[in-house]
Amino acid sequence: MGFFSRLSQLIRSNLNDLISRAEDPEKMLNQVIADMNTQLVEAKKQVAIAIADEKRLHKQHESELALAAEWERKAMMAVRAGDDELAKQALMRRKEHESLAAQLGEQWQKQKHACEQLKVALRALNDKIEEAKRKKHVLIARKRRAEAMKSIQQTMSGLSDTSAFETFERMAGKIEQMEAEAEAGAELAEEYTGDVLRSKFRRLEQTAGADMELEALKRKMGLIQEAPAPAPAPPVQARVETEAPSPEELAELEAALEELKRREAGGGGG
Repeated sequence: MGFFSRLSQLIRSNLNDLISRAEDPEKMLNQVIADMNTQLVEAKKQVAIAIADEKRLHKQHESELALAAEWERKAMMAVRAGDDELAKQALMRRKEHESLAAQLGEQWQKQKHACEQLKVALRALNDKIEEAKRKKHVLIARKRRAEAMKSIQQTMSGLSDTSAFETFERMAGKIEQMEAEAEAGAELAEEYTGDVLRSKFRRLEQTAGADMELEALKRKMGLIQEAPAPAPAPPVQARVETEAPSPEELAELEAALEELKRREAGGGGG
């Protein structure tokens, strides 16, 4: 069984264990994400180890190829020196390193291919965990909304007997009755102990105001025709009024007339 198969099985077993314990959904989702992150860290470590093994095999392969080339150079040196036996031994050593390099090369290629697959699987796992995180936020929001709706329904069902609302209505009726009694008492107090004349004029003003509003409404409805404007009155000519003389002025006037008569009489006798 591969590493990621074991990892997937472990995550599923943890999830099934949490579900079977029927824990709070929000806590359960957070725990699942935490477990996924822990397993992701472990997976990254395993992939890193595999990559390190691939690099080590590659270096060993390159080293064996270099040793094979070195022994070939030594064999050529022995041939130039005329020592064929030494050249054969060097060629045998070259063959050993070439054989080991071939084996290491094969293992390196397999490990390299496995590392590429592990990287792809790791990226897929990381994407799945990120998707799970996003879904977790949506699921938690839905869970909280459902809890709020449930709480409201429970509250409403607790008030299904309408006792609280009936109490509110009853208290409102009592307050309205108290207000009406207070207004009636104030009206009676003003009627019998206050300014009666002012009270009468206030009622008259209220009646007149209602009449004016009724007349305005009828005029707006066209039930009352506007009266034509009166013709302008002709200009009144100014009259000179004589002012009645005072007794002193009458006495002076009579004295002047008597003086005039005496003078006329004296002139006629002369």
